[in-house]
Amino acid sequence: MNRKSQILAAFRAAFPYTIPIMTGFLFLGIAYGIFMNSLGFHAIYPILMSLLIFAGSMEFVAANLLLVAFHPINALLLTLMVNARHLFYGISMLDKFRGVGKKKFYLIFGMCDETFAINSTTKAPENVDKGWFMVFVTILNQVYWVAGAAIGGIFGSYITFNTEGLEFVMTALFVVIFVDQWMKETRHHSAIVGLGLSVLCLLIFGGSNFIIPAMIAILGVLTLLRKTVEKSEVAHT
Repeated sequence: MNRKSQILAAFRAAFPYTIPIMTGFLFLGIAYGIFMNSLGFHAIYPILMSLLIFAGSMEFVAANLLLVAFHPINALLLTLMVNARHLFYGISMLDKFRGVGKKKFYLIFGMCDETFAINSTTKAPENVDKGWFMVFVTILNQVYWVAGAAIGGIFGSYITFNTEGLEFVMTALFVVIFVDQWMKETRHHSAIVGLGLSVLCLLIFGGSNFIIPAMIAILGVLTLLRKTVEKSEVAHT
């Protein structure tokens, strides 16, 4: 298989996995573009921010930061707080990114929650290059987000419907991804650990502060149980 065929095969394999993301990202991206338009920003702002930042919730926060006096340290700390979960995403993807060459740089830049969910749990089909498969998952998801932001930014002034609650699209999307992965797996150790520790941290730390403690707890517990889980998976297969 030549290089062009490899790339085309990877695109065809990756696209179906991103279809649910497309729906969520287009709607939320449009909401983001409308939001930027309502603040008085030209359409080029949400388009460029989606291309160069691609950080979802942080882009909404950045829109407000552009309207006040700029404090670099505050912006840095706020960004770390909002996107701290990506530190744990990166650690868990070390093995996945091994051997993909220079593609890794874009994979790191473009890794959002939804892309991580697909690339961390989905194995590229046989005869499909793993690196290109993950790259196309990442590219397609960013294209959906940029397209939504562009539509909202360009046509935002003409849209008058109430967009309150539109952000729930992403919550529903995560539920769909979780259920899909649950149905594909025969053993549910990581899902059960993740759900249990998340609920526990939610009860202890509250809805505004539970994400980072939950991530730390999940990483620690799964690290401790790694050998046990792997033995169980091998025995089950």
